[in-house]
Amino acid sequence: MASGFFALLDDIGVLMDDVASMSKIATKKTAGILGDDLAVNAEKASGFVSSREIPVLWAITKGSFINKLIILPIAFLLSAFLPVVVTIILLLGAIYLAFEGAEKIYEWIFPHESPEATIAAPELTEEEILALEKDKIKSAIVTDFILSVEIVIIALSSVVEEPILNQILVVSVVAIIATIGVYGIVAGIVRMDDLGVRLIKLSDGKKSISKFIGTFLVNALPWIIKSLSVIGTIALLLVAGGIFLHNIHMIEELLHALPSIIAEFITGLAVGIVSLAVFKLFKFLFFQKKVGV
Repeated sequence: MASGFFALLDDIGVLMDDVASMSKIATKKTAGILGDDLAVNAEKASGFVSSREIPVLWAITKGSFINKLIILPIAFLLSAFLPVVVTIILLLGAIYLAFEGAEKIYEWIFPHESPEATIAAPELTEEEILALEKDKIKSAIVTDFILSVEIVIIALSSVVEEPILNQILVVSVVAIIATIGVYGIVAGIVRMDDLGVRLIKLSDGKKSISKFIGTFLVNALPWIIKSLSVIGTIALLLVAGGIFLHNIHMIEELLHALPSIIAEFITGLAVGIVSLAVFKLFKFLFFQKKVGV
């Protein structure tokens, strides 16, 4: 009995070691999309009055956990009974990621204003502010759902040939790390300017280290969000390109002479441009048909 117990402990230890190793690999593969997830959520969690930033972020975080509770069982069932569907979803998700990356580049080259109501606008009533807040939370949770699907599927694709128990443990670990890590960092980012203001107030208008650091934090916040957006866009194209290269051998053979990071970026950008062009064409044709009617 004792030997059986210790053998069981040894098996559990080996399993946990395997899970830890595979989790590291899966986390690395999802790192690119996590960068975009961070940028998107930092942008969506900002723009609220200071007292509402953390409650709003907590609401989005809870929505993210619910998203993953919905996605994970479906992903595991597909992996167990229809593994080919995981690859199809992975490729469809890669097209979406490439499209999103190309669309961001298009908007940088051809900027257009998208007027949005400011949540802290003084002319709005409390009910209107709460309604806008709820809308923004819903929008953030929907975006999180799409990104969560990709995170889960990419993580799952890295262990799809492993036993189902390993898949469940690895992907669940990655999903938890992704949620806590991303929203923990976002919380720090959105509160950065408040910390800066407090440090400035401590200086009482005099030149001091606290005033210098506070001013730096306040001024750095918009630049950090912008830089995250740029890094996230590049990451989107790299992740999408990597998915196509690893799953479509014809593309891999065509670009095998190039360094992997360049091949992934070129592939992601090409897929993004094509998908964006198709989307713009359908949108144009639909608009023309609507106008004609």
